[in-house]
Amino acid sequence: MNTKGFRQTNAWLHTWSGLLLGWLLYAIFATGTLSFFRDEISFWMQPEQHGSVADERTPERAVEAMQALAPDASQWSISLPGPRDSAVRVQWFDKGEKPSRFGGHRVVLDASTAQPLPERESRGGNFLYRFHFELYGLPRILARWLVGIATMMMLVAIVSGVITHKKIFADFFTFRPRKGQRSWMDAHNALAVLSLPFHFMITYSGLLLLMFMLMPWGVQTAYDGDMRAYFNDRGGRPAAVELPSTVDTTAATAAPIMPMIAQAQVRWPHGVDHITVTAPGTNQAVVELRERGASSLLDRGRNERMQFNGASGALIDVTPKADVDPVTATYNVLTSLHLLRFAGPWLRWLFFIAGLAGTAMVATGMVLWVVKRAPQRRKQGSHFGHYLVERLNVATIAGLLLALAAYFWANRLLPLGMAGRSDWEIRIFFIAWAACLIHACFRSHRQAWVEQLTLTAVLYFLLPVFGLVYFDTHLIKTIATGNWLIAGFDLGLWAAAIVLATAAWFVRARSAKLKPAGKEVPQSKEQSYANI
Repeated sequence: MNTKGFRQTNAWLHTWSGLLLGWLLYAIFATGTLSFFRDEISFWMQPEQHGSVADERTPERAVEAMQALAPDASQWSISLPGPRDSAVRVQWFDKGEKPSRFGGHRVVLDASTAQPLPERESRGGNFLYRFHFELYGLPRILARWLVGIATMMMLVAIVSGVITHKKIFADFFTFRPRKGQRSWMDAHNALAVLSLPFHFMITYSGLLLLMFMLMPWGVQTAYDGDMRAYFNDRGGRPAAVELPSTVDTTAATAAPIMPMIAQAQVRWPHGVDHITVTAPGTNQAVVELRERGASSLLDRGRNERMQFNGASGALIDVTPKADVDPVTATYNVLTSLHLLRFAGPWLRWLFFIAGLAGTAMVATGMVLWVVKRAPQRRKQGSHFGHYLVERLNVATIAGLLLALAAYFWANRLLPLGMAGRSDWEIRIFFIAWAACLIHACFRSHRQAWVEQLTLTAVLYFLLPVFGLVYFDTHLIKTIATGNWLIAGFDLGLWAAAIVLATAAWFVRARSAKLKPAGKEVPQSKEQSYANI
């Protein structure tokens, strides 16, 4: 096969691999990009907790609060405030109850007073994170298979796109505005090249995260189908200390927590993230501290742990990070970059911007597909497939952004005591998204774009304004007090509103230039897309 034929083949592969699952890829990329800030989103969606301010005595107050809340518990679990959450989150387990991630009792405490704070029922950013790789409402395995197939198609589209565009890097510096198809092609190329290493890394690492489901045969053969044994051999996180049932316990005064914290901070420059107390208030009590901000990607950011005698305060043991083999280390590095749990704010913002570029790359590719075929469809007359792709583009690209706005507004407006409140937030998200598809089917193509973009911009802009009802944590107050955890999200909403309003204005203005004064001129679908 000659070079030209090879490129043409890859061009066909690039086009159809991107189109067949393009709308799903857009949703995966968009929600995955937002997931880089899922903790911040979750905290923003708990406005009653925004006034919590941590200080150096917060761990001590949290432990004292647990002594009052659950003196007879078998285990306490205390998550201390950090850069992405300023409240204290505690969990405890009754005697005889096996500690688990989702079991026990939970309360959120004010970091400065240790008083319980209200917690509105919401999935927050975790819904977007889970939707990113499990969708919603489908069986989990089926959803992950769909996402895995879409991710593989994305990888194929990236590789074939690089092969197809002979002058892809030169094209990065070329943009021809108001040229219809050429403008969309230039934008698509520029967005692709701008974050090409990121796009490849995030797609390939996503496949690695799913590889034990997509390609399990090697492990199943080596371990006779026992996947649990394989993961045990790889080494998991050290389990929290559990008190043997045969040990006799007696009441004992607990050692102060602050000397233990101080000892840990000498070893860990970023401080303590989590406190676990087993058999609190007894002579067998064990206090385990977990490191915050472990930065090594070789072990997937695994934290060190220190264990103290809860009655005497003496250091018992330090659980170091486990050694990993080169293969596991490679896997850990790539998957850690995908999850980004280790990153500070600057790297998180860099990945977020790259993710937005990837989302826009998919969106421009979907629009470009229609633009390239518009002249042929215009000659042949109406075509249902072309009409359907047009409407799906509007409903997916603009509609998802509007559905996100509806999700945030539902969080603010639904009654706090409403049964199934978090489920209704999600239902409203999908109802709004479905409404966008219906709206796009009953409006002209240009009108659908303008109206959905405009409405979304208005909804985003008004969210921080509505925040004025929260007197202690509205935008003006959070900027004045330097609470950038909340202020940053509100300002981000305004930035999104400006971008969307600008896009809506551009669509309307460019379309209006095609109409002579006082006379309506029919507009082809090609012209409509060329002037978006």
